[in-house]
Amino acid sequence: MQEAPMLVFIAKRLLWMIPSLFAVSFLAFVLIQLPPGDYVTTYIATLAASNEIVDQNTAAQLRERFGLDDPMLIQYFKWIWGILSRGDFGISFEWQQPVSDLIWERMALTLVLALATLIATWAIALPIGVYSAVRKYSIGDYFFTAFTFFGLAVPSFLLALVLMYVAAVEFGQDVGGLFSPQYENAPWSFAKMVDLFSHLWLPVIILAVSSTASLIRVMRANMLDELPKPYVTTARAKGLSEFRLLMKYPLMIALNPFISTIAWLLPNLISGSVVVAIVLNLPTAAPLLLQALMAQDMYLAGAFVLLICALTLIGSLISDILLALVDPRIRLE
Repeated sequence: MQEAPMLVFIAKRLLWMIPSLFAVSFLAFVLIQLPPGDYVTTYIATLAASNEIVDQNTAAQLRERFGLDDPMLIQYFKWIWGILSRGDFGISFEWQQPVSDLIWERMALTLVLALATLIATWAIALPIGVYSAVRKYSIGDYFFTAFTFFGLAVPSFLLALVLMYVAAVEFGQDVGGLFSPQYENAPWSFAKMVDLFSHLWLPVIILAVSSTASLIRVMRANMLDELPKPYVTTARAKGLSEFRLLMKYPLMIALNPFISTIAWLLPNLISGSVVVAIVLNLPTAAPLLLQALMAQDMYLAGAFVLLICALTLIGSLISDILLALVDPRIRLE
């Protein structure tokens, strides 16, 4: 692939991201406000459950204070203009803090967890998938096939509970959260980084099991599809070693599904791991997003949805670029 067409392609994709993000942000803002009522309604209902009564004047003052009495379009344009002009995502109704202060550390921890899970998934699924294809119907293939069915069938939250018990009882490991108590509110340091990585292995294993199981099946199927092809037979007849043959041709082509998963794996790990994050008490984006959606905290929820969509678009661009670099059959005209 020539350099100039690729740069033009990347520039066009980046330009298309701008209207895409505007459209997604507007849809997210609308969807968050679709349920009946608003944050004040939810707040009043919560107080009513505790036998506290809020009169109509107080409710009207709260709506005026939060800007909820404005039309929805006005609220959206105020929010998006604050993001574009000042990088201000608004104030969280529930937490009474700037949204940016609430989301950045959680998003950073979520990305660390997502990248660690992605690396673990690839490191496990790639060699096992190749082995299962090369040693088709062997004992090892049957064993890994059973593992994939187990990984796909067992709910993540159940696996989390089992591994938490094993880690706490058998190994004396602190479970729940990503930090030890003394580091939870401490400033970042080398010791805190070490403590983070010492707690990271448990959620990485839990989140990687199902995605690893599915990618093993995909890699095995793709390799089995490539191995009988004539180019493999020709390369083997010319004396190319089996290892070099596998690494140079079939594996590179079978990698396409792995690379294409970047587009959805990162946002899926952020938004799709809510139950696991709650069970493990992880300070990541998923529990806070769920809480914001339940409370109709539209600025906080909208910021998370916007960032997840941005990650999806960026992941799609990275996938397309890597696919063009890895697979010689893909060319940009």
